[in-house]
Amino acid sequence: MGTPELAGASLRALLAAPEFSVVAVVTQPDQPKGRGLKLQASPVKEIAMQHQLPVLQPTRAREETFIQQLCELSPDLIAVAAYGQILPASILELPRFGCLNVHTSLLPKYRGAAPIQRAILDGEIETGVTIMKMDAGMDTGAILTQEKTPIAPADNSQILHDRLAQIGAALLVRTIPEYIAGKIQPQPQPVEGVSYAAKIKKQDGEIDWTQSARAIGNRVRALTPWPGAFTRLPAQPQSQLLKIWEAEPVETSGTAGEILQANKSGIVIGCGEGSLRVRTLQREGGRRMSAAEFLVGHPLALGTRLQNPKPEKC
Repeated sequence: MGTPELAGASLRALLAAPEFSVVAVVTQPDQPKGRGLKLQASPVKEIAMQHQLPVLQPTRAREETFIQQLCELSPDLIAVAAYGQILPASILELPRFGCLNVHTSLLPKYRGAAPIQRAILDGEIETGVTIMKMDAGMDTGAILTQEKTPIAPADNSQILHDRLAQIGAALLVRTIPEYIAGKIQPQPQPVEGVSYAAKIKKQDGEIDWTQSARAIGNRVRALTPWPGAFTRLPAQPQSQLLKIWEAEPVETSGTAGEILQANKSGIVIGCGEGSLRVRTLQREGGRRMSAAEFLVGHPLALGTRLQNPKPEKC
C-alpha cells in the first residue's frame, strides 16, 4: 500500500526479491494534474501496471467493498509506505503478520506527514528510516528495525527523500523475513523524544529575514522542491515574488532583508544573524537561473530591502 515515488522504491524492492509474492497493490485514486487536469496514475500504480499486478484504488480505506477485496486476497502481511490514508483496525488486524510501515524518520521523532522536511528545517544532522508494526495511532506502532543516515549540508528535501526511499526499501526487504521467522521482536516506542512533523503548507515557504542565516538556509533546503522558499522584491505596481533554490549562510552581517552584495558570485542578503548568499533563484513567471544570469536582466541595487511576511491578523 503506497502512493508516491517513496513507496515506489519499496514496491520495486519487494518485486525484485524472490522470497516475496506481491498479490496486489493498493494506492490512491488517480488525480487530475497539469493544465488539462488529466487524470494521472500514482507512481506506485504505474509500477504495478508494468508488472501486471491487480490494483485497488479505494476513495476511502474504510469502504466495505475494499475491505472485502482485501479479505479475499488473504495477505500474510501488508507493507505500507506513504499510502496517504489512515487504516482502520479491520485492515490492521487482517494479515497474519500485521501491517508494516516504512517511515522516514528515527521514531519516535518526527511522527506525521512531513518528517523529511521538518528534520532539515530543524537543522538535524542525522535522520533515518524506521520499519514499524502499525497500530491505530499516528506512527505510534512498535519498532522492528531502524537505519540511520547523516543529513549533509548540501542535502535538500528531494536529495534526502531519494536516499531515504532506497534505504527504506532495502531495510523493508531485510526486515520482513527476520520478523516472520521470529528473529525480530517489535519494541514499543520510547515515551521520551516524541515529536510531530506537521504537514507542509505553501505559506511555510515565505522567508522571514529576521531569522538567522542558518535557519533561512535550512528553510531553503527543506522546502526544495515544494513549495519552495520565497521572498518578495519591492516593485511597482506590486511586489515581485522570488523563489530561492540554492543558498548558503555567510559570515557577513547587515540589516535583515537588505541586499548587501550582488555580483556573479551570488546575491548576499542580510539576516537577523549573519547573511545568506543566494546562488540560484527564479522570478515569478521566469525560469530558474544562477544569480549571475539573473542579475544580467534584473540588476539589484545595494540597499534594496526584501519584504518580510505580513503579521498574521488575530
